[in-house]
Amino acid sequence: MIQTEKRVFKKLGYNKQESEKIVNSLNKLLANYHVHYQKLRNFHWNVTGGDFFDLHEKFEELYTESYENIDLIAERIRVFGMTPLSLIREYLEHSEIKEVGTDLPSDDMVREVLKDFEILAENMNECAENVAELGDSATEDMLIAMIKSIELHHWMLTSFLK
Repeated sequence: MIQTEKRVFKKLGYNKQESEKIVNSLNKLLANYHVHYQKLRNFHWNVTGGDFFDLHEKFEELYTESYENIDLIAERIRVFGMTPLSLIREYLEHSEIKEVGTDLPSDDMVREVLKDFEILAENMNECAENVAELGDSATEDMLIAMIKSIELHHWMLTSFLK
């Protein structure tokens, strides 16, 4: 049986270094999610062509879910007594997801969203590993739910392109 160190309850049981590790990981995810969210809004407003009705609706569904997840991540950061990134320049500076133009063909929009999902899933899994190491089951649980959803959307959009 593995003996674990008993935690002293301070700031949810995490010391400053542990809290900063969790928050830094969440802020990276938050920055990527914000750029992804805005990209989805762009696509929702600007999609054209034969797939318009399907994609217009799908992009709205995805940006609504993204908005909710952004709020959960930011509030989780606040739980640790720290401040989430909140400026556009901060998001762009810390995000691996990049902005794109407004004139992409609908298939390219879907490909962009799929690339974003892969980056988000990688961020989420990395963050989940970090918090699991520290015993932060609440953040891990939140991330696992987000990962499941991203994977499902990835499968559906991949099937859409076939």
